[in-house]
Amino acid sequence: MNSLKPFSLLVVISIFFLSICNAQTTIPNQMSDETKECISCHNTETTGIYQEWGTSKHFRANVGCFECHQAKVNDIDAFEHNGYTISIITSPKDCSKCHAKEVQEFDESHHSKAGAILGSLDNFLADIVEGDWNFYGGSALTVSGCKQCHGSVVEVNDDGSLKPTGWPNTGIGRFNPDGSVGSCTACHQRHAFSAEQARRPENCGKCHLGPDHPQKEIYEESKHGIAYRAYEDDLKMESSKWVLGEDYTAAPTCATCHMSAVRTSGGDLIPVTHDVGLRISWNNRPPVSIRPEISDKKLGLDKMAMVNWQTRRNNMKEVCTVCHTPNYVDNFYEQYDGVINLYNSKFGEPGGELMQVLYDNNLISAMKFDDKVEWTWWEIWHHEGRRTRHGVSMMAPDYTHWHGLYEVAKHWYTMFIPELKEVAEKNLVSEDPKKVEGAKILESKIEELLARPEHSWYTGNLPEEEKEKRKKAQEEFKKRYSK
Repeated sequence: MNSLKPFSLLVVISIFFLSICNAQTTIPNQMSDETKECISCHNTETTGIYQEWGTSKHFRANVGCFECHQAKVNDIDAFEHNGYTISIITSPKDCSKCHAKEVQEFDESHHSKAGAILGSLDNFLADIVEGDWNFYGGSALTVSGCKQCHGSVVEVNDDGSLKPTGWPNTGIGRFNPDGSVGSCTACHQRHAFSAEQARRPENCGKCHLGPDHPQKEIYEESKHGIAYRAYEDDLKMESSKWVLGEDYTAAPTCATCHMSAVRTSGGDLIPVTHDVGLRISWNNRPPVSIRPEISDKKLGLDKMAMVNWQTRRNNMKEVCTVCHTPNYVDNFYEQYDGVINLYNSKFGEPGGELMQVLYDNNLISAMKFDDKVEWTWWEIWHHEGRRTRHGVSMMAPDYTHWHGLYEVAKHWYTMFIPELKEVAEKNLVSEDPKKVEGAKILESKIEELLARPEHSWYTGNLPEEEKEKRKKAQEEFKKRYSK
């Protein structure tokens, strides 16, 4: 074994974060007079909030309403309430007074950038294609759809109240009035702020589900999800100390693999992290999967951009080998990489290149989604291609195949390629010589792509030896199952 343990950089980063963060505050030895006055009303006026807070560690630590909601007079969202200056939102900046390390780690994660979606095609769909301008000058769908997961820009009225264009909202990349980014309550639901709730896979399923990123459904299909349902009561998720390999081993949740503490087979402790990217070795969000340090750099996450994918993979392997042998884990990653490389090389990369030919040569309109081929390509990579890649990453065969690459291939060969050919034919007779030349380039690119061995079945050029192999296999199959 190398002298530098696989998770060592994770530990170093955690120590670094601790060193640059302010020291966490000490626990008050009694409830403040301000909070006592708050709860004298709120225990009847907002009973649910009061009761939830009463179940929390905050209550037991004498941290109450005023400690979290107090504000300065010059704060943009401050207002007077029964003689106290408070704000509605408790932001990560507020939480960092006690949870500095966690907030610092979150700030370096992809979650912190989730609200930067204005220029994305997803946002264009919700704002323009599906939406209108009738909700305070914008799309009601975006406010109640996209931004509820990604995060809104919270704007403040003159009286300190919050505008409905951005509040209520617990999107994980929310832009807060105090300049901070994020929402701790995206995962730690107020006012209990339960660690147990945040550890449950259902918690992540608020956002990580659906046609384009069905991690919740994928997890439920996987052996991990099956084990969770069978042994849920054995996982001790309510425990303050929750260490895989020490407190439980029966099943992992999302938090187990991506965030939580782990006792390795060598006896070392991998600490909890609020940066969910420290154990991920592929970013499967784009049309073509890329390594996470590349996307981190593009997002301006400079510290994480220095952590290469090999280190992150080794971090995850340390988690995996609590329950699995090294050979099992290594072979899983070979399988994972194999599907990623298959999708990237056969569909993702060439599909993106062909679409770029359309745009570069003005073969279709510059407006997005007003041409059928744009919808087809969008669903191939954004829905079906993502399902494939997320499915294999979490060992869910149905999402890897039938909900994934089967759909990619079906729409690639029956819709995408024919639609590209149609665009080329249309532009070959254009009066614009530049479009004619562009159409010739597109035809050439399509022909070049389909000449590759992986597309030979489509062009009728499957190698004879492969034909014989398939014929023999079919005959054996029929012999086994025919009556």
